[in-house]
Amino acid sequence: MTWLDRITLFTPLDFGALAMVVLGWLLIGWRIEHPAARHPSTSQIMAGFRRQWMQQMITREPRIFDAQIVASLRQGTAFFASTAMIAIGGTLALIGNAERLTGIANDLVLMDAPTFVWEAKMLIVALFLTNAFLKFVWANRLFGYAAVVMAAVPNDTTHPDCNPRAAQAAEVNITAARSFNRGLRSVYFALACVAWLAGPISLIGATIFTLAVIWRREFASNSRTILLGTDT
Repeated sequence: MTWLDRITLFTPLDFGALAMVVLGWLLIGWRIEHPAARHPSTSQIMAGFRRQWMQQMITREPRIFDAQIVASLRQGTAFFASTAMIAIGGTLALIGNAERLTGIANDLVLMDAPTFVWEAKMLIVALFLTNAFLKFVWANRLFGYAAVVMAAVPNDTTHPDCNPRAAQAAEVNITAARSFNRGLRSVYFALACVAWLAGPISLIGATIFTLAVIWRREFASNSRTILLGTDT
């Protein structure tokens, strides 16, 4: 069977659903990172708090509290990176045991599709998980960079490098958080892609649900209202 023959195993609705997942993943990420000025996302609000944190760190003695926070953030990224790696291994193992996967999937959707169809669907899940793993690993390194830059902030508040170093630490910290959030979104969409095993309609429904959950957490959650300092 050629690649062209294999592509014909998928319906136009399958391709449409897959395109919706990819576009939804890209667009929601762009919207979160580039929100309207009058309606910032939770991630953007937290970026402001991170800048304030670095300014407060300048006069804090000792700075053990700040070091502990960064260490905690690094532990979180390490945990999710390990989890993503385990999930990738499980997905690849499932692809390797495609015969059993095919039997379960065919029973689920009441159809007799070849093994390649289910392998391709699980491969999309693995790709999202791989992206998540890479983002978590990079976030872990960036939090390490932020810790080093924080350590380079002079203890003398009158030193000319004090505020610039603190500002650099804040921006590296924000970049790390952005990478971590991107990794989380990839995990969310990887879970949504599992619904493709039940058909393209299920994938579309899972994508819409995932987008709604992410949108609410970034633009309409109680935590965002609290961070803004407005009444609930």
